[in-house]
Amino acid sequence: MYVLGIESSCDETGVAIYHSEQGLCSHLLYSQVDMHSEYGGVVPELASRDHIRKLVPLIKQCLQESQLTGSDINGIAYTAGPGLMGALLVGAATARSLAWAWQIPAIAVHHMEGHLLAPMLEENPPEFPFVALLISGGHTLLVQVEGIGRYQLLGESLDDAAGEAFDKTAKMLGLGYPGGPKLSALAEQGTPQIKFPRPMTDRPGLDFSFSGLKTFTMNTINASGKTEQDKADIAAAFQQAVAETLSIKCKRALQQTGLKRLVIAGGVSANKQIRASLTKMVAKENAELYFPRLEFCTDNGAMIAYAGCQRLMAGQQQGLEIYARPRWPISELD
Repeated sequence: MYVLGIESSCDETGVAIYHSEQGLCSHLLYSQVDMHSEYGGVVPELASRDHIRKLVPLIKQCLQESQLTGSDINGIAYTAGPGLMGALLVGAATARSLAWAWQIPAIAVHHMEGHLLAPMLEENPPEFPFVALLISGGHTLLVQVEGIGRYQLLGESLDDAAGEAFDKTAKMLGLGYPGGPKLSALAEQGTPQIKFPRPMTDRPGLDFSFSGLKTFTMNTINASGKTEQDKADIAAAFQQAVAETLSIKCKRALQQTGLKRLVIAGGVSANKQIRASLTKMVAKENAELYFPRLEFCTDNGAMIAYAGCQRLMAGQQQGLEIYARPRWPISELD
C-alpha cells in the first residue's frame, strides 16, 4: 500500500511516500525559516501562502523520485492538527481534493501522533508498550503508548512548552529565529555557573511548567547578562535545567508505569544535551532509549505518511469533508 503523506501544520512543508512493506520511498521538506526570520517568528498568513506555493510542486517531485504516478497511490494522509489553522487547511484541502480526484481514501493524522511514531521509521524501532516524551515548539507531553491509537496521557505542559521556553529565552538573549538551535549553539560556549531551578520536580506528578524558569532566566539576564560570555553561561545553565527537568520527569514516568522503553520525539528532541541527559538516565534505570534521526525530529511528511498508513490499513478513513483542528488533544484519538 502506497500512502502519500502531507505535513503543513506550521512553517515547514513536508511530503513523503511510504509503502506498507517496502518502507519509505521518498520524502521532501521545504523550510520557511529564512522567510520568517525577518519577522522574528512565524507569521501565520505568510506560512499559509508559502504552503500553497510549495505543496503541489513537492508532491509532483516526490512522485517522480519514487517513480510513481497518482494512479499508484492507495491512500493520502495529512496533518489535520494541532497547528496553525490556515496552514492546516492548505494541506487538508490539497489532500482531500487529490483523494477525491484519484478515488482513494484519505485520513486525517494528529501531528503529535506523527512525532510519536517517527522512531518506527528507523531500522531498530521500539516495540510496544513504551513511554513517549514528545517535545516540540508548542507541546511537551508524556504519554504511555500501548499501541497505535492506544495512548494514555501521563503529563503535559501547564503553560509554556519546552520549545517555547527555548525560543523565548533565545529572544531575551538577543538571538534570532529560530531560537532553539541558536541557544543550543551559544550554550556550547558557556558553562552553567548559576544554578537554575528544575521546575515542578520538588512535588509529585508528571506535568511540566517552564514559565517560571523563563522568568528566572530573564531576571538573571537583567542582573548579570552583560557580556557575551555571561550570555553563553546563562544559555548553558538554562539548557541544563530543561534537560535535567525532562530527565527527572521521564524517570518518574518509567518507574510509575514499570516500562523499560522510552521514546523521545519532536523538534526539541534533536537537542544534544537533552539526548545526553536522557541517555544517562535510562542507563541507570536499565531501560532503552529510542529517538528518530535528526531529519525526522522536525516536522516532516514521512512521519505523517507512516502514521496514516497504519490507520488506513486498520480500515480508518475520513469522509469528503476538509477536516482541520488547530487544537486537538492527543487523548481524544481513537
